Amino acid sequence: MIDRRTLGKALGLGAGGAVAVTLAGGPVAAHAAAQPEQRAGSRGHGAFPPLKKIRAGLLEIGYAEVGPRHGPPVVCLHGWPYDIHSFAEVAPLLAAEGRRAIVPYLRGHGTTRFVSPRTFRNGQQSAIALDIIALMDALGLEQAVLAGFDWGARTAAIVAALWPERCKALVSVGGYLVTDREANLRPLAPAAEHAWWYQYYFATERGRLAMEDRTKRHDLTRLVWDTVSPTWDFDDATFERTAAAFENPDYAAIVIHNYRWRLSLAEGERRYEPYEKQLAARPVITVPTVTLDAERDPFTVPGGGSAYRDRFAGPYDHRILTGIGHNLPQEAPAEFARAVIDADHL
Repeated sequence: MIDRRTLGKALGLGAGGAVAVTLAGGPVAAHAAAQPEQRAGSRGHGAFPPLKKIRAGLLEIGYAEVGPRHGPPVVCLHGWPYDIHSFAEVAPLLAAEGRRAIVPYLRGHGTTRFVSPRTFRNGQQSAIALDIIALMDALGLEQAVLAGFDWGARTAAIVAALWPERCKALVSVGGYLVTDREANLRPLAPAAEHAWWYQYYFATERGRLAMEDRTKRHDLTRLVWDTVSPTWDFDDATFERTAAAFENPDYAAIVIHNYRWRLSLAEGERRYEPYEKQLAARPVITVPTVTLDAERDPFTVPGGGSAYRDRFAGPYDHRILTGIGHNLPQEAPAEFARAVIDADHL
């Protein structure tokens, strides 16, 4: 396990820097729980080198890149309401292991923009997954390790399920997050529904207007950070750095459509129907996978990964991180980076 001093040295280096630190080693045993006193911890103060942009499909995607240009690629995917800085400390750790870490802004976030003003601002799951396929094509990546949480975990899992030849290995926080719209029509237990309050808020016009209002959007997303990561000691500057990504002109439209589409309150696009039909069958993922459960994340399902174990048919490892909340890569960067390295060796 990396200690605080070594982690700090690693994070002080820019792209391509070398450090005398390794994340290599055998995978942690299935269902292992990382202990708080061993964890490096993070307040989220890592930084990226100047960002890049590339035309990819319907988008011009803004992204960060850290590590050797010809190193094995790792695509790190953020969730909501987060941005690329969830991986600002993960990326240098991967670079120190010779990996090329690529961290894109998802559609509607940060510096990513739609090429055409006429393109429907669609937040459905297969559309976002195809953005990542387009990004890999644009960068000339035949295959990469895909790693993410929240929307990013869903996106990575979809690529692994539908295009396994493009996914060398998978790291998924929360396990199998592919949206099942039919299942979403059925109510959960009240305690579980409570955590999803903003999903139902976004189903209303009040919620849409709140997301379009800069002040209300700021306060709403900050409330989500506070409630889903109850043990994370982040400061105001860390949140504000990420909140800048929410100023994207398409942010509100993408977020609202994403959550309404999940509840069958908004339609998708015909072009994505073939992919959604495949996903509705809950396809099994066969690529090497490490799943991570965050113990303090209100969305972590009980059972220590048993609820989704049958969706992973390839080499597999499951880990539980105690004392960690929803934004796992930024709260526990060393453990997340270790999972990426280990997944690549399963």
